[in-house]
Amino acid sequence: MKIIQDINSITEPFKSAVITIGNFDGVHIGHQALFHEVIERADAMDGTAVAITFDPHPIRVITNNGHPPLITLNEQKTELIEKAGIDVLICIPFTMGFAALSARTFVEEVLIRRIGMKAIVVGEDYTFGNNREGNVELLKRFGEEMGFSVVVADWIQSVREKNARISSTSIRQLVMEGDVISASRMLGRNYQIRGTVAHGRDRGGRLLGIPTANIVLQDELCPKLGVYAVIVECDGKRYQGVANIGFSPTFGDHIFTVEVHILDFNQNIYDQRIMVDFVQRLRNEKKFSGIDELIEQIQQDIVDARKILALHFE
Repeated sequence: MKIIQDINSITEPFKSAVITIGNFDGVHIGHQALFHEVIERADAMDGTAVAITFDPHPIRVITNNGHPPLITLNEQKTELIEKAGIDVLICIPFTMGFAALSARTFVEEVLIRRIGMKAIVVGEDYTFGNNREGNVELLKRFGEEMGFSVVVADWIQSVREKNARISSTSIRQLVMEGDVISASRMLGRNYQIRGTVAHGRDRGGRLLGIPTANIVLQDELCPKLGVYAVIVECDGKRYQGVANIGFSPTFGDHIFTVEVHILDFNQNIYDQRIMVDFVQRLRNEKKFSGIDELIEQIQQDIVDARKILALHFE
């Protein structure tokens, strides 16, 4: 997949570009279905399948950082879109200047002249241009005038999981509630966070005999406080693990941490970036009477996690 981060670097339009546009936060199964439609139509006209997204998230710019936490950081979003089979990903830097473009200017100057759009696939609630002045009806009128086709994937809106519309908002709510199983069904994969392993308070290994990797997050969505069965990817290898998200109430220091105990693992991974897939929530975070009771519970968490994760490591 070709990745373009500056539309001005596009020197000539792509061949018969079929495009879709969106933030694609989460790259959930609705987004994946949209990409599939783009790819099929591009293949039918021997064209180029193009996805256009934005960084930073437009709401962050327009509301001065008032956007919800991201389900997928740009790095993971790019990987997932490539995996979907898109030919070209254009990541437009979103600025107030770009937001001020009129709907007509965006279509004429960016989509047609610069990118070479011959068809566009959008959802029925798609809006674009300054103050969201453009909608599907205006896009259709532009299509008739400028010679491109508009495919309204209204079936995307009906993609559901247990009567709930699959959307980034729905997934975000599920993750915040700790229901990572339902979130994974909407995503088509486990919910994942990525972060750098930092030095913590040196309690896991020293006091408990259970070393943990303390992860420094960026601005991605963090699951509800509690203990989870997880899959950890480090240096291209996958391991079973148990993650604790919270404030370590037994120790009373009230410092928020994301700690992962990687099972059957004994390597120094400080300052390394790891990926953590959340498979199932095991329990709430709890204050124990002392270290012995805490160790006993962690050992039980490990047993429970092994049973749950066994299916993922057959």
